[in-house]
Amino acid sequence: MQEKVCSIESLNISEQKGTIKTPRKEIILNELGIEGDAHAGKWHRQVSLLAAESITGFEGKLGRKINHGEFAENVTTLGFPVHKTRPFDRFVSGDVELEVTQIGKKCHGDNCEIFQLTGSCIMPTEGIFCRVIKGGKLKENDELSYIPKTFRIKVITLSDRAFEGIYKDKSGPLIEKLSKDWFLSQNYLCETNRTVIPDETELLESELQKAAKENYDIIYTTGSTGIGPRDVAPLTISKFIDIEIPGIMDMIRLKYGAEKPSALLSRSIAGVKNKTLVFSLPGSTKAVHEYLSEIHKILMHSFLMLHSIDSH
Repeated sequence: MQEKVCSIESLNISEQKGTIKTPRKEIILNELGIEGDAHAGKWHRQVSLLAAESITGFEGKLGRKINHGEFAENVTTLGFPVHKTRPFDRFVSGDVELEVTQIGKKCHGDNCEIFQLTGSCIMPTEGIFCRVIKGGKLKENDELSYIPKTFRIKVITLSDRAFEGIYKDKSGPLIEKLSKDWFLSQNYLCETNRTVIPDETELLESELQKAAKENYDIIYTTGSTGIGPRDVAPLTISKFIDIEIPGIMDMIRLKYGAEKPSALLSRSIAGVKNKTLVFSLPGSTKAVHEYLSEIHKILMHSFLMLHSIDSH
């Protein structure tokens, strides 16, 4: 994939929020944002970016020239439509690394100096916000390299018979396919890694610890969730996770158990290990479809919460 870059047209700072920013030749970024800027702080909207192309398009509607920083953007870029990025994407320049946290924002209207002067504002639709991952210095005309987020998923199938080759694992590949399809629909990249192990506690513990150490975004297990003597996944995972998320699995059991009571015997569990989401699914392909159709509804909000991004 060819690297996508944009150049920095202008770097802009203001001492008060909601006011026009004035250009600087260079800025210093630290863990709180931009030194001397009103938006610096322990939150997710430390640095704002707006593409010069967006500003040029808006000038036609406004009927006049718009100066850099007039929409209160910290970084005016050229050469890349920054509003088409997604949360968790990154921009890198030298030592500096910024993580996208929000696309657009609510306009404060009459309480905003920018709105008063222009009668409108483009930031709510085409401005983006980032937080500083690595600090350093940015200068006018520096280049920012765009790095899209790739979500990484570990899939662990637990099945004595699939491990022994008695039958082919179908649930693991299905999780991979459905996950890639869903992330693609959200305009994200996705990588998966899959393994098949027997229903053994020690082997599952080892795979879970390895996946956590490698910082996967999601760990899915499939199989070994019932009430049989070899169904080891729920207890093993409950000891592995830091936080349990009982609501999603309870809802799924009740929803599909109303039609098929045997689904209520599943002991599937969900939780969090560090910043990794962990879900244990039943072993049938039908259950995989059912569970993922519900899990996908809460995935992005879960990631935002885990990474302290206020999406409200």
